[in-house]
Amino acid sequence: MAPIRDHSLTGPHPGLHGHGLLLRPWDAGSGADVDTWLRGLRDPEFRRWNTPLRLVSDRASARESLLARAQSALEGTSVSFRVADARNDAPLGHIGVNEIKYHLKVARVGYWVLPEARGQGVATRALLLTARWALTELGLHRLELDHAVGHDVSCRIAERCGFSYEGTLRGAIFQEERHDAFRDAHLHARLATDPEPADPWGGRGAGV
Repeated sequence: MAPIRDHSLTGPHPGLHGHGLLLRPWDAGSGADVDTWLRGLRDPEFRRWNTPLRLVSDRASARESLLARAQSALEGTSVSFRVADARNDAPLGHIGVNEIKYHLKVARVGYWVLPEARGQGVATRALLLTARWALTELGLHRLELDHAVGHDVSCRIAERCGFSYEGTLRGAIFQEERHDAFRDAHLHARLATDPEPADPWGGRGAGV
């Protein structure tokens, strides 16, 4: 893929391919994508650690959520990828580059993995692939990642992918299932000038 020189995400994105994964934009017109999105956002483990501003509870709200993400991509403020197995296109989860600020060359990344795909390195592989794209072809300098304090799995994934721990953000995100109470978050970040993280698979079967 050629670098995006005009800092625009308009038009269909060709997707990302590597580490045994295929990442492509979500399709709000696809019933299968809507169902996968709904299942991911209703998963108890997702809801334990994430409280979106607008909760997704049924197919209608899931489709509305995907349409909003597509609009953000057209506006150049975010890009959201469906994460799938490159061998058979089975859905595995989601990763997004959000709150893109081109004037500051900074954005935030977030992800989730479906229950049946956990324990397979999906989040690590998707984050490595997406971070490299965002810090090279998208032209960003800094990519941030935050997670609720106590979510140790996310902490390990972030550090494995070269996102250094930078500190604790007090009262930075919503409490579980609440919009009237807050909890602390760990902030991680990776810079375009940071060294490329070591291949966690040692070159054994990670790529396709």
